[in-house]
Amino acid sequence: MVKIFNDQLLVVTKKMKSKKAFGPDGIPNVALKTAILVLPDMFSIVLLKTETSEIATWRWVGTKQNVADEATKWQRLPDLGNDSRWFRSLEFLWQERNNWPVEPFTTGTTKEEIRSHLFHHRVVMKPCINAEYFSNWKRLVGTVGFVFRFLGNCRSKVTGIQRNLGPPSSMELQQASNYLFREAQRESFPEEVAILLNRNATTKALPKQSAIYTMKPFLDENQLMRMFGRISRCEYATMDAQNPVVLPKNHHITKLLVRDYHERFHHCNHETVINELRQKFRIPKQRVAYRNVRANCQKCKNQRAISQPPPMGDLSKVRLAAFYRPFTFVGVDYFGPIMVALGRRSEKRWGLLVTCLTTRAVYIEVAHTLNADSCVMAIRNFMVRRGVPNQIFSDRGTNFTAANKELGATLAELDQDKIVQEIVGPNTEWCFIPPASSHMGGSWERLIQSVKRNLEQIRPRCYLSDEALRNQLIEIEGTINSRPLTHVPADDPDAPVLTPNHFILGSSSDLKPAALLDDSALALKRSWRNSQVEANIFWRRWVRDYMPNLTRHTKWFSEIKAIEVGDIVVIVDPDHPRNCWPKGRIISVNRGKDGKVRSAAVQTAIRGVYERPVVKLAVLDVRRDEQVSHNCGVPGGSVTTPRSARLTFWSNTMDVATSHVESYMTDYRAVTTVTYQQTMTGNINY
Repeated sequence: MVKIFNDQLLVVTKKMKSKKAFGPDGIPNVALKTAILVLPDMFSIVLLKTETSEIATWRWVGTKQNVADEATKWQRLPDLGNDSRWFRSLEFLWQERNNWPVEPFTTGTTKEEIRSHLFHHRVVMKPCINAEYFSNWKRLVGTVGFVFRFLGNCRSKVTGIQRNLGPPSSMELQQASNYLFREAQRESFPEEVAILLNRNATTKALPKQSAIYTMKPFLDENQLMRMFGRISRCEYATMDAQNPVVLPKNHHITKLLVRDYHERFHHCNHETVINELRQKFRIPKQRVAYRNVRANCQKCKNQRAISQPPPMGDLSKVRLAAFYRPFTFVGVDYFGPIMVALGRRSEKRWGLLVTCLTTRAVYIEVAHTLNADSCVMAIRNFMVRRGVPNQIFSDRGTNFTAANKELGATLAELDQDKIVQEIVGPNTEWCFIPPASSHMGGSWERLIQSVKRNLEQIRPRCYLSDEALRNQLIEIEGTINSRPLTHVPADDPDAPVLTPNHFILGSSSDLKPAALLDDSALALKRSWRNSQVEANIFWRRWVRDYMPNLTRHTKWFSEIKAIEVGDIVVIVDPDHPRNCWPKGRIISVNRGKDGKVRSAAVQTAIRGVYERPVVKLAVLDVRRDEQVSHNCGVPGGSVTTPRSARLTFWSNTMDVATSHVESYMTDYRAVTTVTYQQTMTGNINY
């Protein structure tokens, strides 16, 4: 006959209508699930379901004598020795039945209903800390170290070890690192780890398709998978050098580790970083993994950012204005300074170059100073000699720093408004190119280079006088205007080459033989017609021989992604170190007639708004406002995270947390209960 002993007096007297094993106080009683079976020849303890038992089978025993409490109710580690009562069972069971305790009750039934209760038990299979939430290796290791310290401090009441306080020790950090390495290995190489764990029980080998097959991996005393090296006999090599830890290439933990080494060596010394990693770790395709980390490093991307100019645009109409008077459309620029001698002292002079944008002819005038009055007089002298132009193109003065720093510093004081007011009339328009866009003024920048080269060749060692300087500049003007615009025709090698002087003087050098003057009416009429014919001949040659040379593209061939409003850019300044280049945000763009962005306005944090061409703007690979508003995953913010986006992130986070607080608290209580029991029994796997 089977007898079941229990220390709950009321439960034994109940009539089990619901067949649910719960105590009278509504708390799930695990003791009801365990019973002592009295067999004729032996005693054993088994797990018995109350649904299959009868009331007559149950007998009462005192609480202090109930052996089942050794498994369910304990405040210290249970005694599981051979002579403990867990194995000997109740003492009176070794005696005759007549000596058993008398039951203080009579079996009967009760009308009270047994109410059911829910006990939530959840097994957490995921790691306690998700490495995907971290972007820094040291912060991740420190967090895991504090978690292990918390578990150790919870166990200190049982083990009697003093609680640890303060920053994590090196042993705790090494323990946390080993835990992270094991998690990365088990997630990326689950089959290999399972085979190595059961190597003693099975003879199954690693598959040859495995990425670590050639490394001959094994598990060390910390359950870390290491590569079997061949230098174990070297007494100077460490354990990590002899048998490095195997890490997966694409795991997030590996990326954080490689990034930490990359930052430790200041984002450079790449071969040193690879060598240092090889001293402790073995990563399949290590160089590929390191290149991926470098490609995703924000600081490296900022340092590698370069300007991406759009394809070359079409030439403006003024460059193709055939059959117009020379110097109808001109470009103006300064060059210098040039030192001249005045008695025993020396002074500075500057040169004003005016070039015809169509015929490429030049006019050079000496400017004694760089104030507005001197600039106006030089331009008016040009108008008197060459005629009033329809359009004048120039820069805004800041690009003069490319010629000379002193020139740029002085030109900043020019009164541009006064100059424009004096020069511009009903038939004249002054147009400015964007600042720091010397490529847009290449028509006159290239000719200034030619003037400087000629001036260096003919200028003596001593300073010139004003008169000598003026003479030299005029000589250089004639030399440049006599340069050929096209190549010698292949079909007629003796034919003259087209030059700018053909449009100004009618010949390349104006060296004409002397002739008698015929002032008759017929001769004047014919000479006028001949001059018109000669002029048309020059322009037709210009269209036929010179214009086709303007159609070719010399650079900027590929299409690029256009700069957009909101992009974060760096303003390229070749005169300053890269670390001094200002950063800013694009607030507006200017498109050319072909629809491509040619310049943009940049809002900086300190220096205000800059207008710069696209070739002087390097776009940084960072997120913009639109991306942040849709996926605001960085509540801390950055240069691209606006305050409104951060507020939206925290608002949404609080709403989600409030709506799920009950379910979170239920899971937390259940997991905390299980984790605490595992901690006290030492079943946590590090």
